[in-house]
Amino acid sequence: MSGSAYDRHITIFSDSGRLYQVEYAFKAITSANITSLGVKGKNCAVVLSQKKVADKLIDPSSVSYIFRLSPSVGCVMTGSIADARASVDRARGEAAEFRYKYGYEMPCDVLAKRLGNINQVYTQRAYMRPLGVATTLVSVDSEKGPQLYKVDPAGYYIGYKATASGPKQQEAITYLEKKLKNKEYADGSWEDVVELGITALSNVLSVDFKKHELEIGIEGTDIGFRKLTEEEIDERLQAISEKD
Repeated sequence: MSGSAYDRHITIFSDSGRLYQVEYAFKAITSANITSLGVKGKNCAVVLSQKKVADKLIDPSSVSYIFRLSPSVGCVMTGSIADARASVDRARGEAAEFRYKYGYEMPCDVLAKRLGNINQVYTQRAYMRPLGVATTLVSVDSEKGPQLYKVDPAGYYIGYKATASGPKQQEAITYLEKKLKNKEYADGSWEDVVELGITALSNVLSVDFKKHELEIGIEGTDIGFRKLTEEEIDERLQAISEKD
């Protein structure tokens, strides 16, 4: 079956067992040309993303790939920003509904499973397309401690010590694998974990970041999920340059 004929029947497998629409969604994750990563610490979890403002007329405060889904869960979205915002709205609704129904915040792994299930249905139906976005969720769970989960457009979700998404995903994962070899989590305080994340992104992209070129979200044991201010990011950048 040719590609064009195949595309009109988006829920049919090709004869080699491939689902091209899902593969296209994975390609869309790299289309924004933004690499993000998540790292788990001893009592914190951190997400980082590049921040690119495409036009001088755009208000930079309206450009963001990091979102708070509930008081205890945050995420970084990588890929199509339109799909990301739609997915975030759905995730916030799911988390709020769980809180209303059960009386406690939706745990990170349960939310990841729910988002994975929703994404999987999008791969089955002809009137829905898979969303071209990867979701990296972070939380500090009262029972399990720091949590880091990633959900992809196919509906696959799994927990990580550290992970990355975007064009430089593989290089970032390789770098983090070396840093976290034989470890359950990144050592040190949340500041150290943030610095590891910045250093990893800086290395794989060969860029010396300025404070407005990064977005960072942290979840710690004593605080809910929040984004770091530009001043706080600048402090971490200064600390890294002093180490060098």
